[in-house]
Amino acid sequence: MVHYKELGLVNSRELFQKAIKGGYAVPAFNFNNLEQLQAIVSACVETRSPVILQVSKGARKYANQTLLLYLAKGAVEYTKELGYAIPIVLHLDHGDSFDLCKSCIETGFSSVMIDGSHLSYEENIRITKEVVDFAHKYDVTVEGELGVLAGIEEEVSAERSSYTRPEEVEDFVKRTGVDSLAISIGTSHGAYKFKVKPGQQPPPLRFDILEEVEKRIPGFPIVLHGASSVPKEIVDEINKYGGKLENTAGVPEDQLRRAASSAVCKINIDSDGRLAMTAAVRKVLYEKPEEFDPRNYLGPARDKLRELYKHKVVNVLGSAGKA
Repeated sequence: MVHYKELGLVNSRELFQKAIKGGYAVPAFNFNNLEQLQAIVSACVETRSPVILQVSKGARKYANQTLLLYLAKGAVEYTKELGYAIPIVLHLDHGDSFDLCKSCIETGFSSVMIDGSHLSYEENIRITKEVVDFAHKYDVTVEGELGVLAGIEEEVSAERSSYTRPEEVEDFVKRTGVDSLAISIGTSHGAYKFKVKPGQQPPPLRFDILEEVEKRIPGFPIVLHGASSVPKEIVDEINKYGGKLENTAGVPEDQLRRAASSAVCKINIDSDGRLAMTAAVRKVLYEKPEEFDPRNYLGPARDKLRELYKHKVVNVLGSAGKA
């Protein structure tokens, strides 16, 4: 077993308490490869923000769990090279079984999510508590989920969303012992979050549900999934250079900033990063069809991603200067 502290990582417990008190959210950025990791770490060091490096089941398989372990260790050392050692969490996003969570804990993850939201309420409690009981032996923090987000993103697929029921949260937290709770208040996975017509705005987030949850479990860390904004200018750039993304829409950034100032202390962003990198790659290959050196299109993709994430940290999540 490799414990996360051997890699220089931290769990999320202290970061979340600081975020709740400070009225900001810690960025949780998904990554699959070296360029994404470079962009995330350099953006957060430059802005002096703590960061959660998120890995899905699919990303872990893609990157290889052994390489991933050393990438995480490398990320910690990279912050020192850049001149400022920020706190880094390595988190399993949407774990779908006890065995997967256990395996991640045994290979250096400092935080895991067990997503039993698609199960019955009692079964969700059972599997979440099973993961919590194991994880807490190693001081690994656990995120649970109540409510289902619509959309498609890697291992997660649901045609319809179901909002979190505030009357369940207190019982769920008490019986499972989870350290944080992902809730459903109108966010959605993927680039096609909402079915909107050109010029139409997506429905607002259900802040009434969030406020009721806060009343029932005051000071408890809340997480938002599916919180990419799907910037129109990036989608337009993709389409300009040969892409075909139509009627995409995300969560407006002003609503995410409002959420970040509440008990929401972790906001997950993945699709925006994918879009930014895709736009940069398409631009290079469109303008230079003779190009075949991956460094010459993945480098610009990395740079575009870094600038996007600096913007998210400073202007949306409010976590700049909190590391």
